Amino acid sequence: MSNGPEKSGGPGTLVEQTMVKVNASLPKRYRAEKRFRAYGIISVCLGIFFLAFLLFDIVSKGYTAFQQTYVELEIYFDPEVITPDGSVDPETLRRANYNTLIRESLLYLFPGASGRSERRALGALISNSAPFQLQDMVIQNPGLIGQTSRVTLLASDDADMLAKGKISRQTPESERRLTDMQIAWLDTLEDRGRVEKKFNTAFFTHGDSRDPELAGIWGAIKGSFYMLVVTLALSFPIGVGAAVYLEEFAPKNRITDIIEININNLAAVPSIVFGLLGLAVFLQFFGLPRSAPLVGGLVLTLMTLPTIIISSRAALKSVPPSIREAALGMGASKIQTTFHHVVPLAMPGMLTGTIIGMAQALGESAPLLMIGMVAFIVDVPQGFFDPATVLPVQIFLWADAPERAFVERTSAAIMVLLGFLILMNLFAIYLRRKFERRW
Repeated sequence: MSNGPEKSGGPGTLVEQTMVKVNASLPKRYRAEKRFRAYGIISVCLGIFFLAFLLFDIVSKGYTAFQQTYVELEIYFDPEVITPDGSVDPETLRRANYNTLIRESLLYLFPGASGRSERRALGALISNSAPFQLQDMVIQNPGLIGQTSRVTLLASDDADMLAKGKISRQTPESERRLTDMQIAWLDTLEDRGRVEKKFNTAFFTHGDSRDPELAGIWGAIKGSFYMLVVTLALSFPIGVGAAVYLEEFAPKNRITDIIEININNLAAVPSIVFGLLGLAVFLQFFGLPRSAPLVGGLVLTLMTLPTIIISSRAALKSVPPSIREAALGMGASKIQTTFHHVVPLAMPGMLTGTIIGMAQALGESAPLLMIGMVAFIVDVPQGFFDPATVLPVQIFLWADAPERAFVERTSAAIMVLLGFLILMNLFAIYLRRKFERRW
C-alpha cells in the first residue's frame, strides 16, 4: 500500500521538475534569440553601410564627368594660314595648320608668353581636338576665312581637372601636371568670363579616345547592345527548350541525371573558363573575327544557358500538377498540355530568369578579355562583325589609364552600367509581379 502514493505522486513530481527546468532555461533561450536577431540586424546594417559607402564613393568621383570645361577664344581665321594659295578646296582647307590660329589667339590674350616652352604650355590648356573643330567650321562655312569669331573650344583634361577642383593648388608644382603659370593663365581666363562648364554630351556620343576629354561610352554601349542581342536570341529559345524537355518529356534515368548534374555544375564554373572555350572554339577553330559582338554573344550564351535552364525548370515545377491533369483529362495531348497550359503559366518565371541572366552577361568582363574585346577601339561599331568593346571592359581599360581625368570617367561609366543593371532587375521584378499567379 505504501507504493501507491509514491507512484501516483511520481509523474506529478516529474512534470514539476520538467517545468522547473524549462522555466529555468527560458531566459537563456530568450537571450539567445535576441542575440540572433541582433546579429541579423547588424549584418543587414553593415551590408547597407558598405553598399552606401561604395555608391557614395563612385558617385562622388564620377558625377563631375557629366560636365566638361570649355574656353572661349576669339579666333581670327587668317587667310594666309588657311588658304595661302587662295583656294577654298576642301582638301586645301583640311591641310591648313589650325593650331596656329589657336596659338595666335592665346598669345593675343597673354603676350607675355614669349618663350617656346611657355607657348607650348599655353597651348596645352586647349584640347587636341580644337584644331579639328576649327577645321570642320571652315569646311562647312568657308565665309569665316578672313573673319574674327568667338569660338568655344574644349579645354584639355588637365585644365578641366583644375576647374573641377580635382587638382589641388596647394600641391607642390613638381607634383602636379599644371605649372603655376598655367594655373595663373586659367584663373585669368576665368576672371574674364572665358571659362564655362557645359553638359558633357561627348561622353554619351563618342567612342574611346586616348585623350580623356574626348573619351565616351557610346561605342561600348553599342557593343554591349549588339552582344546582348546575340545572347538573348540564342540563350532564351535554347534554354527554355532544354528546360521544357528535361522537365516535361525526358525520361528519368541515369542519362538525364548526368545532364542535370552537369547543368548545375556549369552554373558554378568561373566565367573565364567560358572565355577560354570561346577562344579555342569560335576564334581558333571556326575563325570568327576577334573582338566582335557576335563572338562575345556566343561566349555569353554558353555562360547564361545554365542559369536560364535552372530558372525555367523551377518555373515549370511551380505550375500545379492539377493543371496538367485537367488538360490531359479533357483529352489534350502531352504537347498540347505543355505548350498551351504549362509553359504560358511558367513564362513569367522564365522571363525573370532570362532577364537576370542577361544582367549577369552585361556585367561580365573576364570571358570577353579572352576573345580580344579588350582592344582599344575608337570607331563606334555598326554591326555584329565590327570590332567593339563593352561597358565592363571599357571600365577596365579606363581604370588602368594613368591620366587623372580617366578616374572620373571610370566612375561615371560604372554609374551608367549600374543604372542599366538596376533597370533590368526592376523590369524582372515588374514581370514577376504582373504575371505571377498564386496557387
